[in-house]
Amino acid sequence: MSAITTPFGFSSTAAEVAEGIDLTGRRAVVTGASSGIGAETARALAGTGAEVTLAVRDTAAGERVAKEITATTGNQEVRVTHLDLTDPASAAAFAAVWRGPLHVLVNNAGVMACPERYTDQGREWQFATNHLGHFALATGLHKALAADGSARIVVVSSTGHQQSPIVWDDVDFAFRRYDPWLAYGQSKTANVLFAVEATRRWADDNITANALMPGAVYTHLQRHTGGRGSGRVPAHLIKTVEQGAATSVLLATSPLLEGVGGRYFADCNESEVVDRRSGTLDGVARYAVDPDNGRRLWALSRELLAHAG
Repeated sequence: MSAITTPFGFSSTAAEVAEGIDLTGRRAVVTGASSGIGAETARALAGTGAEVTLAVRDTAAGERVAKEITATTGNQEVRVTHLDLTDPASAAAFAAVWRGPLHVLVNNAGVMACPERYTDQGREWQFATNHLGHFALATGLHKALAADGSARIVVVSSTGHQQSPIVWDDVDFAFRRYDPWLAYGQSKTANVLFAVEATRRWADDNITANALMPGAVYTHLQRHTGGRGSGRVPAHLIKTVEQGAATSVLLATSPLLEGVGGRYFADCNESEVVDRRSGTLDGVARYAVDPDNGRRLWALSRELLAHAG
């Protein structure tokens, strides 16, 4: 299985990646699209002619972004729908009212290194937001994705996944001392494993899912870390939001990704599998693409959602 390479790279923007792509008549959902790379991803998809739904917690902010996207792209088919990923009922409600096929689902929303916090169901906040809510959304939308015959799921992960594998016996830090970066890393590992298992499990529906590292981008995501993430990324590796959205848009639109799933990308190209942290922003840990781990995560996620009632 050869690695996917593209003409794009670190400095490419979402608009450059989407240039010449026509998605007229196709429908996309982008979570967390009220700011940051989610908004830029939605903008680029709208620029291809797709009908785009911004799935956001703050609908007022979402409406402002939607109007601005329509003004800059001329696309009138930009909508806003409420979604709270920490609430399984919200994901279920979103899926329940969706009608017709869904061609692209971009699981973009997330939280980074937040203080210790738990949902009403007792789930650790980052695992709940970054993975479990998106898992509930994607599985709830499975029939809509399957109806397309070639749907794509794009999962925004992070090189932060190298901070921690899934700690199967204690995903909610019930026994471990809470560490915001370990919790973030675990949730980002879950993002990659979801893409691996969704691609395998839904192969007969021709649904593919890929994960990505968007790069170091200063957005609202860093609100819990003083606005600068880990603070360890050199200045020359910081991206603009337009550059940060490029890999998401590539995975959502590029013909080069037709039928390709279960992989991890950075800077618009597939990353190598690594067995040790290298100190770079590239590379995917072997445990994050292990098919057995993907199956185990799927079963655990179903169990946790079932307990949510």
